[in-house]
Parts: sequence; C-alpha cells; structure tokens
Amino acid sequence: MLLNHGVFLDLGSVDNHDLELESLSASLDDWVWYEQTSSEEVAARVAPAELVISNKVSLDRDTLHQAECLKLIIVAATGTNNVDLEAARQQGIVVCNCRDYATEAVTQHVLSSMLNLVTGQVFYRDRVRKGEWSSAKHFSLFDRPIRQLADLNLGIVGYGVLGRSVADYAQRLGMNVLIAEHKGREPRADRHPFEEVVKHSDVISIHCPLNEETNGLFDREVMSRMKSTAVLVNTARGGIVQETDLADCLRDGLIAGAAIDVLSVEPPPPDHPLLADDIPNLILTPHNAWASRKARQALIDQIVRLIHGFERDQLMNRVD
Repeated sequence: MLLNHGVFLDLGSVDNHDLELESLSASLDDWVWYEQTSSEEVAARVAPAELVISNKVSLDRDTLHQAECLKLIIVAATGTNNVDLEAARQQGIVVCNCRDYATEAVTQHVLSSMLNLVTGQVFYRDRVRKGEWSSAKHFSLFDRPIRQLADLNLGIVGYGVLGRSVADYAQRLGMNVLIAEHKGREPRADRHPFEEVVKHSDVISIHCPLNEETNGLFDREVMSRMKSTAVLVNTARGGIVQETDLADCLRDGLIAGAAIDVLSVEPPPPDHPLLADDIPNLILTPHNAWASRKARQALIDQIVRLIHGFERDQLMNRVD
C-alpha cells in the first residue's frame, strides 16, 4: 500500500540539525516536518496525513477519530504510551515502533553513570570546586570511599535488549550480575527474587517498561532495603522511581547515590523534587542517554525501513 502524504510531528526531538535526512525525504512524495507540535495543533496536522511519525506527541482517541486518511503511525521511540492503541486498532491504523537503535548509547551511559557513582567523581568534583583540594594537608583527597566495579553485585531490573547489553558489559568488567524476577513472582531458573536483588546489589540498573506493575516500583520502602552503600541508575522511565522518595532517601543517606536520566514529567517543572539543590550524590541528566548522533541516525534509518516495509506489505515492529 503506497503512501503519499506524511507528517512528522516533532522532528526536533530527534534531529539537532546534524542528521542525514535525505532517505527519509525520498521515502514519500509529500512530507511536512514540524519542529514540534502542541496539543492544540495535533488534530489539524494529523487530519490530512496517511502517515504520522511521533516521538512524544500524544495521539489520543479523539485525534485518531478525526484522521480519516491515516493508515500508519510510526512512533519514533520504543515506548508507545503516547498512542491510543485500541483506537488505532478499531480504525485499522497500523502502529509500528522503533527498536534497539540506541542500545550501545544507553549501555555506555549506564556504565559511565555507575563508574561516576562508585568512584565518587561527582562528590570529589564538588570538593575541588570548593577549594578543598587546594587547602588539603596531603596531595590527595580520598575520604569518601572509592570502589571498583570488579566483584560488585549489579542488579538488573528488566532483562530485555538493554538489560542484557548492560549485563554483558558489566560481566566483562568483573561484576556479578543478578537478574531480578518480577516483584512478587516465583523466580525463573535464571532469575533471582526481586527482594533479594534489592537487598544484595551494590548497583541497581533499571531497564523495565513503565506499566501498572512497575509504576512507583522503587519507593522509599524498597530503597530502604537496599545497601546503604548501593547506588541506583534509571534510564528506563521516570515513573518507575518514586521521585520524592528518592530525594529523601539520598538526603537521609539510605542509599549512597543515584543517576537518573528520566523523570515522570519531561521537561520537569522548576519545582520538581529532583531539581532541589540540596540532594547529595545525584547525577541528573536530561533524558539523553539514548541521544548519540549514531543512535539518532539509526532511528531515522529504521523509520525509513518501516515505511518501505509497510508499502511492500512486509510489516516490521508492529505494535498489537
């Protein structure tokens, strides 16, 4: 089924004017690319389109009901919670997502976060900026523990493509990998009970989807059962970690540190609990673990393949 008119609702969330877009441009005869699209603009921009690409713009039931020409939605991401899948299904609109385009980038981000936390680099950077190295009695500062990843326990929560990649690299660094079973479930042969992983891990890295089961999974009660020397890394979805609880746990010293790349509201409001300036040992990055140029180009290239696959009746990455 050939497509003619396509709309990219939020190209600016993917392209920083540094990507090669020629193949995407050539994939359809008629394109309209928007830097961003507000909720008030969505319906009018989607209405004439046969193909809509959205990274984070919401496509709700009302919008889809007005989109009489729409045949294909491509989510320029893996998560599809911004699309009303049931409404799309009822109207015969095919929804596809993009997968595994940023595995190397996210893995690299997780590893760098772990290293920064266990070596205390954020802590020591602040000490140096405050002039404490200049006034030190000795040539070196090392009064905060500096640990090595080798022989530490890494708990993986969510063992899909990203979880497996992080586990693989961590094992090469000598870490002991503990794969967590779903909370409250009997562990499979290669998994450990969730509660045991929380209790015994020195580092916990989250890679599970956000759903009813995982929403608020890491709250104060769970984090209080972590080692006081343990650190938490979240590059999955913000809602998996209860953010106010995390801020308080770091202030109270219940855990030793955290690296957070995703928040429940993005961009965050100025009064977001994790933006407070009194939270110790927190690395907060702006949802860019995935965003290397190589990964973003791979995303665009995959979108092109999805378009051609649809037109040739060779669907890929269909979301049911």
